[in-house]
Amino acid sequence: MPDAPSSVPYRRDRSRLREERRRRRRRGMWMGIAAAVIAVLVIGGAITAMVVANQGSGPAAAPSEAAEPEPIVFPDDEPAAEPGAEPCTTVSVLSSFENAEMVERLAEGYNAEPRDVDGSCVTVVAAKDKSGIAAEEAAVGFTETPEDERPVVWIPDARSWLGVAREGGGGANVPAEGTSIGSSDIVLAMPEPLAAAIGWDEEPPTWTDVFETADDAAVWTDLDHPEWGEFKLGKTSPVIASSGEAAMLASYGAAAGSLADLTAAEITDDEISDEVKQHELATSHYMATPEHFLWHARQSADAGGSAADFLSAVIVDEKSVWDYNRGITSRDGVTRIETDPPAEQLVPIYPSDGYYVADNPAVVLTGSWVDDAEAAAAEDFLRFAGTKEGQAIVREAGYRDLNGELDAEVEEVGALAESTDAGLPFPEQQVVVAMHEAFPEVRKRANVLFLLDVSGSMGDPIETGESKLEAAKQAVELSLDHFSAGDNVGLAAFSEVDAQALAPGEVSAVADIADTRDRFESALGGLKPIEWTPLYEAVDTFAKQQAEDYDRDRINAIVLLSDGRNETEAPSTSSQQMLDTLEELHHSTPVLVFTLAYGADADVDTLRAISGATGAHYYDATDPTEVDEVLGELVTSF
Repeated sequence: MPDAPSSVPYRRDRSRLREERRRRRRRGMWMGIAAAVIAVLVIGGAITAMVVANQGSGPAAAPSEAAEPEPIVFPDDEPAAEPGAEPCTTVSVLSSFENAEMVERLAEGYNAEPRDVDGSCVTVVAAKDKSGIAAEEAAVGFTETPEDERPVVWIPDARSWLGVAREGGGGANVPAEGTSIGSSDIVLAMPEPLAAAIGWDEEPPTWTDVFETADDAAVWTDLDHPEWGEFKLGKTSPVIASSGEAAMLASYGAAAGSLADLTAAEITDDEISDEVKQHELATSHYMATPEHFLWHARQSADAGGSAADFLSAVIVDEKSVWDYNRGITSRDGVTRIETDPPAEQLVPIYPSDGYYVADNPAVVLTGSWVDDAEAAAAEDFLRFAGTKEGQAIVREAGYRDLNGELDAEVEEVGALAESTDAGLPFPEQQVVVAMHEAFPEVRKRANVLFLLDVSGSMGDPIETGESKLEAAKQAVELSLDHFSAGDNVGLAAFSEVDAQALAPGEVSAVADIADTRDRFESALGGLKPIEWTPLYEAVDTFAKQQAEDYDRDRINAIVLLSDGRNETEAPSTSSQQMLDTLEELHHSTPVLVFTLAYGADADVDTLRAISGATGAHYYDATDPTEVDEVLGELVTSF
């Protein structure tokens, strides 16, 4: 790795870097905490409410403006001498993907001791889902879930989702406020050499600096690092993940002049919206979870290059930075893989004009499926989360406790700030909802081709009684609802018959979906299973075609759905030729090829290699009955 320019020297001494970063921010653990509320009510030795104390009023707060609150003294847990009578009351707790590990550990800690709530023993069971999906389900009372399996407690990783669920109709089921169990700042994370080269490890930027830099195609060349390409800013989708919400709200706040005072009216302001649209052009693409981005960054580094091949910066929570730096990544947000720590670590950047805090609010749901016994047991579980033992679990899981303190090892490995004074609570419900509603209009537009395998095996039936092709066509048609005017969307299909390669080929040209949806759907409906599977030829051909129409201001992509392995009647493009094409395009006119393995016979390894070569993501629909759900998640990348 070449050294950075001498004007911003590359800092190789990580401990010295961390100490200088801490000194800049350490104004006292409580100096910036003006907006926090701590309500502690002791009844029979039980804490019934605690609200996070790590949400500050912004960088402008001065020591003289607010008295330092006293740190919380966490009470000891008081388990029962003997467990209550069986059958135990079961408390189902639903978390986000991001905070699932913490919630699972809290459940284990609680279950490890005897519990007696109103004469009954208690068992806490943890489940997880994406934040946006959970909010949608909470809004309708989890009606798609059998009543005896619905959650009693919901712990999204940020309070914003409570408002989204209530706005969607869940007011009868979701309390307006939650009890924070711990927090994680949502920061800008960068590979260490890039952070040093641009100087943000020394002097944190404002969000305006971040978005303006990301929009500068020549920034790394100007800093004598052309090998890093353009500035690639990664964001999750704000309709799915809290980090995506924080990124969009920061964009609006930067455009409006203040993150802390952002209003719903400013989100609908035309001038502010135009600036946010410009910010979004710097986004490489959107993903469903922070883990998706970090997994790809690690893959890029391990392939002999640098994480810079995939991203320059990504907006994630501190806990994700800690996970990455200790060698833990996840392709899908569910399965975690632990390897050696990366040689190229991530540096968390805390923008100087503030950053939002994921406060992990717990609510006991009030739906008709929650009985009195479950509600009482749930309150006891939340009491445990606020005890000395519970808060130790929170810290060990990579989060700040209710005093804003980190575990020493987490702080060291993650290179996290010891204390932060610019953390901001998420805005009020109406502001978050306004952002969600505005996102389809301001997001970066897509230039995407759906590429469907129509080999003979696509005519095979699945459990629903449909053929694989019919189910796939329905899923594609449903996914079109994600796109809006200004998105260029097209359709091609591939098979081979009588040595005719790539039959039928392009059936609906890539064009504005607002004008061509009828044509697209008609062409989609006419697709039929044919014969062979020229997978390599199809990817090679259509990637080149998409690259010819490359537009830096769009997400240029292919969505590839295939159920089999490359099989051709006549000699055709080889696997290596296809991968060489993708690699060449990746460094000039990058086309993201998102791959979806469809059915049990799909060539998973090849599809992963294709997506990995382009910096896109692989999706698993090897259970073909799930294709509509999987494809629905995939298109949130646009």
